[in-house]
Amino acid sequence: MKIETIGARGRGAVRPRADRDLAACVRVLAEVHAHDGYPVNWPDRPGEWLSRPGGLGAWVAELDGGIVGHVGLSRAEPDDVAPALWRARHGGDGDAAAVVSRLFVAPHGRGHGFGARLMACATREAERRGLRPVLDVVATDAAAVALYERLGWEPLGTSEQRWGPDRTVSVRSYAAADTSSERTVGTGGDAGGAPTGGTV
Repeated sequence: MKIETIGARGRGAVRPRADRDLAACVRVLAEVHAHDGYPVNWPDRPGEWLSRPGGLGAWVAELDGGIVGHVGLSRAEPDDVAPALWRARHGGDGDAAAVVSRLFVAPHGRGHGFGARLMACATREAERRGLRPVLDVVATDAAAVALYERLGWEPLGTSEQRWGPDRTVSVRSYAAADTSSERTVGTGGDAGGAPTGGTV
């Protein structure tokens, strides 16, 4: 298990998520939902929501021994917009994309670069599998959009999605700009909310 130490005297780390972490991840997700409104629609079964079908990996951020962040990587589902936009722009098979989703960092865990490091873990795993990392994000989530653009992700387009009988949401789609070479990830910035992964 690879663990990346972050910050002074190893106060923080990013590592693969273990089964025992799921309850803590749900608690942090509830905190983020109350603070930032992510996810937009609170899932009936948040533990299952964090473990998308077709999962390829998930990682957590720890600060002072407690979980403060999360990200997942999975194969595309039919309602994921980003893989279809990437395929339309670049050609190729939509199955060659991997969706980065379920990214969030607790308010008290921000300012340590966890958002960027969680993204780096998911991106590296997609690259290791020969897949292009893509994501969908609610357009109004300015912190997440700023993080992806700072990391050099390529905008694929904006679409309107119906998330209920009376709710239409504007969603931006992105693809990792370069999966063929090593990329240095900056330490600044953490996303509060995150990629929607198509359903939040």
